[in-house]
Amino acid sequence: MRFAIVTETYPPEINGVALTVRSFVEGLGARGHEVELIRPRRPGETAGGGDEHRLPSAPVPRYPGLRFGLPAAARLRRLWTARRPDAVYAATEGPLGWSAVSAARRLGIPVATGFHTRFDDYAGRYGLGFMAPMVFAWLRHFHNRAQATLVPTDELVGFLRSSGFEHPVKLARAVDTQRFDPGFRDPGLRAHWGIPDRGLAVVHVGRIAPEKNLALVVSTFRAIQAVRPDARMVFVGDGPSRAAIERENPDFVFAGMQTGEALSRHWASADLFVFPSTSETYGNVTLEAMASGVATVAYAYGAALEHIRDGSSGRAIEVDAAQAFQAAAVELADDDALRARLAANGRAALSGLDPASVAEQFETILAGLAHPAERAA
Repeated sequence: MRFAIVTETYPPEINGVALTVRSFVEGLGARGHEVELIRPRRPGETAGGGDEHRLPSAPVPRYPGLRFGLPAAARLRRLWTARRPDAVYAATEGPLGWSAVSAARRLGIPVATGFHTRFDDYAGRYGLGFMAPMVFAWLRHFHNRAQATLVPTDELVGFLRSSGFEHPVKLARAVDTQRFDPGFRDPGLRAHWGIPDRGLAVVHVGRIAPEKNLALVVSTFRAIQAVRPDARMVFVGDGPSRAAIERENPDFVFAGMQTGEALSRHWASADLFVFPSTSETYGNVTLEAMASGVATVAYAYGAALEHIRDGSSGRAIEVDAAQAFQAAAVELADDDALRARLAANGRAALSGLDPASVAEQFETILAGLAHPAERAA
């Protein structure tokens, strides 16, 4: 079959949506399908060729390096009239994603969308809380124009359905347990961070931005320091809040953006991952930490609610219970045996989330949209 995937973010951009979409593209290709990728063109790039089309774009404010696609419905109609896909997946809700849904509907091509980001929540965290209801209403309108809205958890399926989204469908997220593996632990990297042999590396991996609830990361680490003076706080990633946190916490380690094997080494060289964000629709980093053998403390929603059994394979704390979150992190920091047990159980909990299995689920959903009679049967 032939599928078109339209996204406003894709590697070499580093974020959960970009990496997830790439795994979809690669997974469908590995299963023998033709995959057409349509994404924004970055500065210095050509317009692409073959089955990759790079369309005009503009920069995302406050996020250097990220771009969004400009409206392109007419161009997509021409493209898909000349070579029609069996189904379209619009991964993002920007102008390019809207154009993809519009073009597919106009041509009668089945279309699915991806719900990856709570933009309504982001509005509040950037001082635009009064716009949150309007943003959410727009998201609902966007996704209800498609035959399916793919989401990563049962919890999110239920929430969207109760909020007027008509076709939410669960599609699990994958994690590559060969790429993220405790075997990548690097004593040299830990020494570079200034951590003694038996010291404690507390890590936060992800965008350093207001929506990540980083004030709780900082206060949690300071509480950990009270019981583990040998602990160091390591931030892996970049973003608009980095400069302020770095200025106010000169003892923290800022490793910047990491990719490939370097990211694998940074994950596996940590001991404790603290992730108090409440703005994720999923949180791929939770799975990366667990696969890397790093004990995890997160709020109980998204990936943590789906895959962490609290007290057994990590700690999943009631959302916004900041004191409980901090207490759980301090307990794990101070108990090496407990931390090791939760880390080992966390990695074991991820069986069945390999990229090949998720690609098969994705294929089944898109093929079902293209051939509804077969899906019903």
